[in-house]
Amino acid sequence: SDPRETSVRLVSHHAGDAVRPGVLLAGPGGDRLLDLAPVLPGRGVVDVLRDPVLHAAAQAAVDAADPAGLPDAAAVRLAPPVRPGKILCLGHSYAGHLGRDRAPDDVPAVPDVFVKTPNTLCGPHDPVVLPPAVRHADYEGEIAVVVGRRAHRVPLAEAEDHVGGLTLFDDVSARDWQHRTSQWTLGKCVDGFGQLGPAVVTADEALPVTGRELTVQRDGVVTVRSSTDALVFSPAFLIHHLSQVLTLEPGDVIATGTPAKLPEAAAAHAPLRHGDAVTISVTGLGSLTTTFVDGPEPSADTPGGPQ
Repeated sequence: SDPRETSVRLVSHHAGDAVRPGVLLAGPGGDRLLDLAPVLPGRGVVDVLRDPVLHAAAQAAVDAADPAGLPDAAAVRLAPPVRPGKILCLGHSYAGHLGRDRAPDDVPAVPDVFVKTPNTLCGPHDPVVLPPAVRHADYEGEIAVVVGRRAHRVPLAEAEDHVGGLTLFDDVSARDWQHRTSQWTLGKCVDGFGQLGPAVVTADEALPVTGRELTVQRDGVVTVRSSTDALVFSPAFLIHHLSQVLTLEPGDVIATGTPAKLPEAAAAHAPLRHGDAVTISVTGLGSLTTTFVDGPEPSADTPGGPQ
């Protein structure tokens, strides 16, 4: 058997003014980028996820590639791997992150779902800008399900077939805005507060989601460590459940929620500041690093600025 990495880790990458599909391959000294545009002209990552013929073409290109002859992926700027029409998110979805008043085995029967709007989306190489109005930004390291096939009232037994793949997501949250009202919308929908990527690992490689370790580091200190075995709702259940009332389209994203911070990290938690970096890592799905930077202060002549 060929010892090279041959899984399909789909990315979208910037090439001049265009965004093109590609695959990350393990190579000498780190990941290399295989550009799929020559073999999939006019197509993108979502097309590969939903069309078995295109998936097979991508797999054939991966199998035929020599990573040593490919460009270093670190030299390429990645875009979000997909541009979802909907970003659906879960709260309290790991055992142990269900609230202090609940026993660890007292899990909810249905997921607690909220929405992040498309303006939150940013790519794996984009810094997240902290606007002046947000005083308490926080991070949440999550696994995201990317829908591969249109899902409308899908039975549970068929729902896994609608999973295109899995990727990583940082559900950045403005806690001060989130907790001002009963609705979380403004705290969750700040511009750029939804970093996605770097790669979508296709469902044939990514499922089942169980048996993986999820860790989050803030400035090199591990603040979250959990097993996906503690995930309450499977990707298949989420697609089944959500599709009973809204139609999921290829490329839509379902963020599966975050485990609780480790007790010592929770006790020492402080709002995110300029220069902070958060890295989410999941076995088999790679790593996503978010760098936070301060946004410009509003000037006196800016609407809503100092008066």
